Amino acid sequence: MGDNVRERVLYDSGGAAVSTREPLTLEELQDALKHFQRNTDVFFLVTMGTICFCFSIRYLTFLCVSPPVIGGISYWLVGFPLAFGEGNSFCGTTYWASYELPDERLAFWFFQFVFAATAATIVSGSMAERCAFNAYLIYSIVLTAVVYPVVSHWAWSDSGWLSVRAYQDFAGSGVVHLTGGVAALMGAIILGPRAGRFGSKGMDLRGHSVPLAALGGFILLFGFLAFNGGSQASISQEGDASAVAKAIVNTVLSGSAGGITVLLVYRSGACGRPSTWSFLMALNGALTGMVSICAGCNVVWPWGAVVIGSIAGMIFLGIHILLPMVKVDDPLDAVAVHMGGGFWGLIAVSLFKDGGIVYGGSTEVLAWNLAGAMAILGWSGGLSSLMFGTLRLLGMLRVPPEMELQGLDILKHGEPAYPAEAWIEDQYSSSITTENGVNRNIYLPPNMSSFWHPSWANYLNPGQPMYWTLPDPRRARIGPGSRPHPQTPASPKMNDLFYSDKGPNISPASRPRHHESDEARDHRSLRGHMTKAYSNEGFEVEVSKF
Repeated sequence: MGDNVRERVLYDSGGAAVSTREPLTLEELQDALKHFQRNTDVFFLVTMGTICFCFSIRYLTFLCVSPPVIGGISYWLVGFPLAFGEGNSFCGTTYWASYELPDERLAFWFFQFVFAATAATIVSGSMAERCAFNAYLIYSIVLTAVVYPVVSHWAWSDSGWLSVRAYQDFAGSGVVHLTGGVAALMGAIILGPRAGRFGSKGMDLRGHSVPLAALGGFILLFGFLAFNGGSQASISQEGDASAVAKAIVNTVLSGSAGGITVLLVYRSGACGRPSTWSFLMALNGALTGMVSICAGCNVVWPWGAVVIGSIAGMIFLGIHILLPMVKVDDPLDAVAVHMGGGFWGLIAVSLFKDGGIVYGGSTEVLAWNLAGAMAILGWSGGLSSLMFGTLRLLGMLRVPPEMELQGLDILKHGEPAYPAEAWIEDQYSSSITTENGVNRNIYLPPNMSSFWHPSWANYLNPGQPMYWTLPDPRRARIGPGSRPHPQTPASPKMNDLFYSDKGPNISPASRPRHHESDEARDHRSLRGHMTKAYSNEGFEVEVSKF
């Protein structure tokens, strides 16, 4: 039966059913088409939003899962009403807790919620490794409920003061990335650097796993395609498909150009660093290129996307070098990627859009995009400074120094990120003999061991409880003549039994024997591994050679 024919069942005078076929009227066909288009657009938004949701929890840790989880409630209660409720040019005033929100708008709610969660997760990168978990929860709520929604109302609602003018930001270079990047900068400044990052013995505290960084970067790169392509918000209208395709192609090209630019410039030695092919730097360069193309990915030509991405890579390198010079510690380069790339994206769309300044067009878009950028800097930066400053005054922003040094996985969450029991091998136990009495964790290989040095006791108060991410972790009391040991009770005498001031008191013969013990003993050649010092403000640990 044809799609434009309907079947009707009639009954004759004898009660027998008679089937007839009648063509649909024009009005019925139009209604059916509208339903199909609406359902297609809903499916498109839900699909793109789902991909972006994976993008928003890209770091695969609870700290970055907290903005989507906690932010979901705050965005539902307050954020979406402020962003897209009917109201004035500053914010919306309806749809509180989705009250009277039409069902067909729920897919749009989901897509915009993912954008709000993304803006919040940006901040976690610049505050990693020393921020208190309570502070994570608080800023996730504030950003998703107030800071980001008001900005998105300005730019993307029907009545926002930027949306009714020439401001152009298709996928959020300013609305999402500049907003989150400015908050990340203020958080990093007010929170302060990690212990050991700066000072007379400061050092570059690198991440622990390049493969995991590669996985996170791949999730980001993939998520950006849905992030930018999905910003069209529909797929059923004329021109939608070409707009989505152009947005995705330009996103790929801009990210590729940013990554290649950073890779080559860093390799040239122009950054004052060792001349290497740095994967991590290239990855961040690609992300900056994708951030910068968000504002104009639907209106620039592909060659323009390449230029935008190349310049974005240079901007990333500049901010990456500048922040440590002014003693701002941003472990993940969130400020360089998102604030730097977002600000440049707002400028770039006015230059390279079809009919933009490069083509001899008007400067109106540039003027309004700069006005929007200044408003975002003031709004996001101001509220973030007030929030983080208040948390710092209340003593809620940062964990204690001793907790920061030990790590927060077990202390705060009771769940080690890398449980030692999952990969213990006896071969590692033969590699811990040291030449100068510095004791290694006998259960961990050298590249993942936590070293102990007596000068730590000069900083920590005697009797301070210490937890170690070791098999069967137990409390151990730190004293002048004791050392913590994973398998001993909380007793200094038992600690002294295993550890003396000169090192371990356990002979190799008393350790568990490997089935190839001779080969295991030969594995002690790892002596001489260098451990660099940590220093920050009052805390110093001498350089030790093991």
